[in-house]
Amino acid sequence: MKRLLLVLSIMLMMLSVTAQAATGAARARLDAFATGLHSLTGHFTQSLTDINGNTGRTSSGTLALQAPRQFRWDTLAPYKQTIVADGSRVWMYDPELEQVTVRVQSNAEAHSPLTVLTDLKQLDRQFKVSERGEHDGLVWLRLTSTSKEPQFDYVDMGFDGKGLARMDFRDQLGSTTDIRFSDWKRNVPIPPATFEFVPPKGADVIGDVPVLSTQPLRD
Repeated sequence: MKRLLLVLSIMLMMLSVTAQAATGAARARLDAFATGLHSLTGHFTQSLTDINGNTGRTSSGTLALQAPRQFRWDTLAPYKQTIVADGSRVWMYDPELEQVTVRVQSNAEAHSPLTVLTDLKQLDRQFKVSERGEHDGLVWLRLTSTSKEPQFDYVDMGFDGKGLARMDFRDQLGSTTDIRFSDWKRNVPIPPATFEFVPPKGADVIGDVPVLSTQPLRD
């Protein structure tokens, strides 16, 4: 779950990035992609490679983001899993286990690139940012956390002429995750229900469950 939350936090950061002077090709692509972005939908494919070079199953699905803090990540194949951030909490639902895990969203986003790239002035204080040149037909930007307890070694973001095309990051165990994006639709209306989550009947709910207010019954 931490891996997916990190990915989604990085995606959310681009919804509120403000225009800045470009310092390189990849940074210019980031600015062009993020400036004026309020909502975003698309498709993804994701694969994980462990430290020994073994690649796991590729998963795929859809995602939707709404500024400033809402997202939905639906893995559709080869298994199903849903993650919804409603602005207050992050919900993860595993239909196979019939289990819902919930946590406060601010905690899920703590110490992630989200807090930096929503305010680019913090970039040099909290990350080492470097242009990685061009390969695989993309221009690349690398973010390396300067935190004493980083969640990842680095994040590489690859851009083509249309925007963010790939995201590669390596965790502290040496595993790497490669995510490829397609079919971006910018600033499209997204139904509010997309970012609402109600635990399915019969599912076990674990974590920081919100206290629901109740209204007295009327005669």
